[in-house]
Amino acid sequence: MSWSSRLYTKLSSKEFKNYILSTHFWGPVVNWGLPVAAVADTFKSPEMISGKMTLALAMYSSVFTRYAWMVSPRNYLLFAMHTVNACAQGVQLYRFTNYYGGLSNCMVMMKETISGNSEPAPDAKTQQKVEK
Repeated sequence: MSWSSRLYTKLSSKEFKNYILSTHFWGPVVNWGLPVAAVADTFKSPEMISGKMTLALAMYSSVFTRYAWMVSPRNYLLFAMHTVNACAQGVQLYRFTNYYGGLSNCMVMMKETISGNSEPAPDAKTQQKVEK
């Protein structure tokens, strides 16, 4: 039996049709919009990155990466989607912290936000523009 006939047999089986018509397949397919958008955003200016939302999405994808691996039967499509999204959000967090002057400045910004002073700390680029 050739590989093409085996593939045709598998694709025409009832189990595969049930899989294609289930949320086990369509949920991850629809969710691929998140990592695609995150990867596309890496080409945009880092000043547009929301640190809070990026952190939330990174944590969300990290948790659900483990869930997709532990659920029975394993959902490899969901696992791949969340792995790619967690990595893309990690890149975005790296770009965010570099743009705002490193991790120490981001921590100061978070403390100010938590304490109620919602004014973001000025970054070096803004200070240079003001001085000129």
